[in-house]
Amino acid sequence: MIIKNVTLETVCGITSPLPKNERMEVAFAGKSNVGKSSMINALMNRKALARTSSQPGKTQTINFYNVNSEVYLVDLPGYGYAKVSQSEKEKWGKLIENYLHKSPMLKAVFLLIDIRHEPSANDKIMYDWIVSNGFDPIIIATKLDKIKRSQIQKQLKLVRTGLGVKPGTVIIPFSAETKQGRDEIWAYIEGLMREPEKVSEEE
Repeated sequence: MIIKNVTLETVCGITSPLPKNERMEVAFAGKSNVGKSSMINALMNRKALARTSSQPGKTQTINFYNVNSEVYLVDLPGYGYAKVSQSEKEKWGKLIENYLHKSPMLKAVFLLIDIRHEPSANDKIMYDWIVSNGFDPIIIATKLDKIKRSQIQKQLKLVRTGLGVKPGTVIIPFSAETKQGRDEIWAYIEGLMREPEKVSEEE
């Protein structure tokens, strides 16, 4: 996709109502420090649209980025950061669950996993939770530039087995540094944009 314009259109906190968007939304979930902000910046060819931070757990809101007035990329709060209190974690969980259940324009959820490590217990919980909310997550295996080419297949297998993904699950290796995987992510999103709207059986 050629990025003509991007705006951070809506920021939703715990008490904010969800926006009533009229364009398709795709959401990105991942634990703190998995490289989510860097990936969003790389997808949009911007250096600092999504704020990156060495301090994990910085994203505490749902951020809606309007791309070309065609699609929304939705940045969900990072999970699994120890310094956040349990009550805060529960609030974020409710915030994300509310969004997954109530946004009619949400078409796909991407889950970011660090390709260098076996998925954590939190990653597995998040994967299962997204599935239980009715979505089949697309996995983005981040930090691809940090491993040798010869290790890629082994690490992807570790991600697959560690999460216990369903057969046929799409896994896209990605590097924010080299932009490898960027085109594949956009190709997937553009494929969703071309899909006809599903008409419910009652209509």
